[in-house]
Amino acid sequence: MSANQNEFTLEQMDEEVSKMTRYRLLDESSAKFEKTEGGFISLTLGNEFYERVQLVRLFPFTDPDHYISIRTMEDSAREIGVVEDMNRLKKTTRNMFLEQLNLTYFTPVIQKILGVKDEYGYAYFHVMTDRGECRFAINMSANAVVRLSDTRLLITDLDENRFEIPDVLALSQKEQKKLDLFL
Repeated sequence: MSANQNEFTLEQMDEEVSKMTRYRLLDESSAKFEKTEGGFISLTLGNEFYERVQLVRLFPFTDPDHYISIRTMEDSAREIGVVEDMNRLKKTTRNMFLEQLNLTYFTPVIQKILGVKDEYGYAYFHVMTDRGECRFAINMSANAVVRLSDTRLLITDLDENRFEIPDVLALSQKEQKKLDLFL
């Protein structure tokens, strides 16, 4: 490999690192978000057009309406920029964002634990959620149950669906006992 080829590769690497570490705030004066025919979101940013973008909450549990990362859809999902506050967007754009984010962050709230069965390293849950009755399984050896606070739990099942218990203490003593294995 010649010296020129090495320099070119280093220049390319520098350029890629610069793109990856750039922090660009997006607002509707510079970015135009539109709903596509397929129900996704496209972005026009200056002379750049992104046919479909991905929205990611940077603080999904503590500040869900602020710092929304706008990313490309390819596997490497490069960040294009960040919308600092969804509440500053026009109502139509904000509703478009919320629709997409609600699909991505669909998290039924567990209201009642009807049963939990532990078998062969898996726990089988039977619960009532704000979306109806549900059954799911978790891997006991994985970090399927995460404490978000002293009383708030996030449970991720084998299919990577998320369920939330906002306040364990709001459950009956019998239901809390069923969760003792995970707390």
